[in-house]
Amino acid sequence: MRENLQLTDISTAEGQMVDIDLKNIPDLTLNMAKMPWRPFTDEQKENTACILDEVCVLNIPKPKNRLEEQELVNKFLGGMRKLFTTENNWAFRPLLETSMDYCAQCNSCSAACHLYEMSGGHEMYRPNFRSEIFRRIYKQYVRKEPFAKWRYGDMGLNWKTVVRLGELAYRCNLCRRCGQTCPIGVDNGLLAREIRKIFSQELGIYPRELHEKGTMNQMKVGSSTGMTPDVVQENVEFIDEDYAEITGIGINTPFDVQGADIMLLHNAGEIMAWPENVAAFSLIFQEAGLSWTLSSKAIAYDGVNYGVFYDDAQTARIALQHMLAAKELGVKKIVIGECGHAHKALTVIADRLIPFEYQVPRESCYVTLRDIVMTGRIKLDPARNDFPVTLHDPCNIVRLMGIVEPQREIVRKIAPLFREMPCNGVNNYCCGGGSGFAIMTRNNIEAWRGNITGRKKMWQIGEAFKDCLGPETKKYICAPCSNCKGQIREILEHNNLYAKNSFAYGGLVELIVNAMVNANPSFIKWEGEEE
Repeated sequence: MRENLQLTDISTAEGQMVDIDLKNIPDLTLNMAKMPWRPFTDEQKENTACILDEVCVLNIPKPKNRLEEQELVNKFLGGMRKLFTTENNWAFRPLLETSMDYCAQCNSCSAACHLYEMSGGHEMYRPNFRSEIFRRIYKQYVRKEPFAKWRYGDMGLNWKTVVRLGELAYRCNLCRRCGQTCPIGVDNGLLAREIRKIFSQELGIYPRELHEKGTMNQMKVGSSTGMTPDVVQENVEFIDEDYAEITGIGINTPFDVQGADIMLLHNAGEIMAWPENVAAFSLIFQEAGLSWTLSSKAIAYDGVNYGVFYDDAQTARIALQHMLAAKELGVKKIVIGECGHAHKALTVIADRLIPFEYQVPRESCYVTLRDIVMTGRIKLDPARNDFPVTLHDPCNIVRLMGIVEPQREIVRKIAPLFREMPCNGVNNYCCGGGSGFAIMTRNNIEAWRGNITGRKKMWQIGEAFKDCLGPETKKYICAPCSNCKGQIREILEHNNLYAKNSFAYGGLVELIVNAMVNANPSFIKWEGEEE
């Protein structure tokens, strides 16, 4: 580990800038293992600019000569200049400029950041470390302020600076806990995302899981999972059949109903990984007597929009297709299923990127479900949920959008042993899979998530259940977001925490169906139980 790390080291350090010592990573209540870092291969070191730390997300090709080095710097600066023009960044320029102009260097953001804390307090993972590098480049090379290097601090700009800054933008979950904490509203999460945009929109550099396997695949075949509309409908039919048998209630998920009140947007990954979530939504909406439908139109059955993590153009293309599908069906509103980033992409971001005439009213499923449960449209027996339950707050829904109470009203009503995590609501910690991390699977990214980004969430879970840890008591982690469930599942599996602590995890709708009086009991299953 480099001692006394300085901002300027980003442009001068030789080789890998930082080695993270596993001994400095805090231990937790749940006794999680620490995943060893796999060394980069000789081929990676030769051909790829993996020169930041133990992880490499972008796999940027190492420049072969001075010309390629300068081209990389010039493209980066060109993209950075565009960020500060209205015609190229009308949606975020005002917010960006505010965060560039004001920072008191008080480090309140560092105290709020789970990455900084779980890295053992490493200087490089302070939210404002990355932001201050970006800020100095802007003032010195883009705005070209007189005496900028003396007023704000010098920052060397070469290919190493560019490569390392790009990688640093992917050492952030974009959870924006730092932005909430900042006394003057500096949004370090926004700055990280804007850096990512430069790499994608100007340099053509992005994580393959978000781009080729994500947004490009979605626009090509209709789903980030690769499922075509026919395959989706066929899978949903099988889900209806399977869960009709499990619940004892006939389920008929409607597609392409003209003039329905609601078009529901699932995360298509749930059709493959968590079919019980898809079935639970259908059952609840059906039993509540809602007028609703799914769309079979390509893209419109999949609420995933990975563009929100790295590229405005990709975000807008997918969000527009969601809107157009709803308009084609003539529905009154879109209800967004249990997916945090889908909420952000189709509400907060889409409001800025999609022209008003194409927009359709949108509502969080938390609100829809709250109205169903609290008005008594389905009969529920809380005694069926006679096990401890805690609630994970997806960052993009709770902190970004302020939707805090609807889901809590539901859980309080149907789960008598509900207990909050410490630092809950808008003060929650990211699951560790946010900003696209949950689907990335190479170059130590899994170890980064297990050792660093997901560790604070596991601390929260352990603290919520600290009076009943162990295999004797069944416990339910309610995580109403697909990406969050994927991250939590991976950490639970890697550490064998299912068996050690009798954990089950799932969404909010599964907990509701588990309490439905007219459904067969035990919709939620713990490891080892028969389906």
